[in-house]
Amino acid sequence: MSQITDISKINRHTFKAYVILVRKSVMGAEFDYTRGSLRTGIILLAVPMVLEMLMESIFAVVDIWFVSKLGAEAVAAVGITESLLSIVYSLGVGFSVATTAMVSRRIGEKQPHRAALSTYQAIIVGTLVSVIIAIIGIIYASDILKLMGASEKIYTEMATYTAIMLGGNITIILLFIINAVFRSAGNPALSLRVLWIANLLNIILDPILIFGLGPIPALGLEGAAIATTIGRGLALLYQIYLLVNGKQKIVLMKKHLIVSWTIIRRVFNLSLGAVSQHLISSASWIVLVRIIAEFGSETVAGYTIVIRIIIFFLLPAIGIGNAAATLVGQNLGARQPERAVKSVKIAAAINGILLGAVALIFFIFPEHVLSFFITDPEVIASGKTGLQIISTGFIFYGMSMVFVESINGAGDTSTPVYINIFCFWILEIPLAWLLSIHMDMKETGVYLSIVIAESLMTLIAWIIFRRGKWKNRKV
Repeated sequence: MSQITDISKINRHTFKAYVILVRKSVMGAEFDYTRGSLRTGIILLAVPMVLEMLMESIFAVVDIWFVSKLGAEAVAAVGITESLLSIVYSLGVGFSVATTAMVSRRIGEKQPHRAALSTYQAIIVGTLVSVIIAIIGIIYASDILKLMGASEKIYTEMATYTAIMLGGNITIILLFIINAVFRSAGNPALSLRVLWIANLLNIILDPILIFGLGPIPALGLEGAAIATTIGRGLALLYQIYLLVNGKQKIVLMKKHLIVSWTIIRRVFNLSLGAVSQHLISSASWIVLVRIIAEFGSETVAGYTIVIRIIIFFLLPAIGIGNAAATLVGQNLGARQPERAVKSVKIAAAINGILLGAVALIFFIFPEHVLSFFITDPEVIASGKTGLQIISTGFIFYGMSMVFVESINGAGDTSTPVYINIFCFWILEIPLAWLLSIHMDMKETGVYLSIVIAESLMTLIAWIIFRRGKWKNRKV
């Protein structure tokens, strides 16, 4: 740990110093995030978190790349299912926010035993919720697709894909929760390692199960769901092994495997706000997909690919936001609020620069980006409009993620709920309907509503962050 600190102080402006820090961050170097250099701390946390988020988004990109070979209907089925899975992701992210707030605060207070207790309670909550979703998804997959406006071919012939993805949702929720534990303890490299395994398995299994290989039959769209679920499931088993092998900061031992209703209530209360804010956001995406569905499968396919591309580049920005949240939690636990503020400002600047560069590429070369995934000219034409419009707000999206995740990391998960309700349900959805349907702007109106809502969210989150009430939040 001392070597890392010395490097950051003596050679922090040299390329070699940053290369060393990046290598150490990926390897999982130890570091005291409540005392060492903030610049160094952000790099050590953010690099593996950014790579982790890239690994998470690779799932979506790999799947859509292979599934696009099956035609626009298959892509549309994935898109609609993904909009449903966004609820699962919201739950996973919400539970991980609560886990981050509690575990990072306990680590900052130097209480790993209490951090382990919180970890087990979060796993219990996540497992119970995932079982309920699995039962509903397996039984009612076709009905849900029909309700979402899918074509008859999709809800009669492709519902098994949706059933498998929803049925295996426990692999998504617990991956989020346990990776949040690793990140909050200051070792995000473990989370990265887990997702490397999951993605490698998915990349290998996708073409085999979708198109067939030797004695293995071609399962088509169902094969994509099976490949993804197997990859995530094996990664989850590896996570559990890391938690119990006794070599990490947080170790689940027999004495921790108890039900603590006090901690469960705390996890639930924190999760309620975090889950609510993400459910509000995700539910708005479902409504947007429903509006987009009015304009045909090609438009839905274009929207699906655009959103997948956007997610690929936004998830790394969320990774930087997660790094800020960890720093906020640990430094508040160590009673250093101003250090927490400074870390957020640095992370917000990094995100703004990063996404600004990505926005330029999307705006100038949209066709080149889209043609990598599909060759249908109608889908590309629709997707081009969406990619260019949404990219204009990229800088604001990045900064908003840091401010909101930092407020969450402090344990204030209720304030972002009100921000999301206003920006997504009071503004975005009515505006999308008004522009796309009433004013006949079609998908262009939907894309414009996204940019306007997300940009306003950034402004509101910045104002709330500046007020600083989150510093006094008790967890």
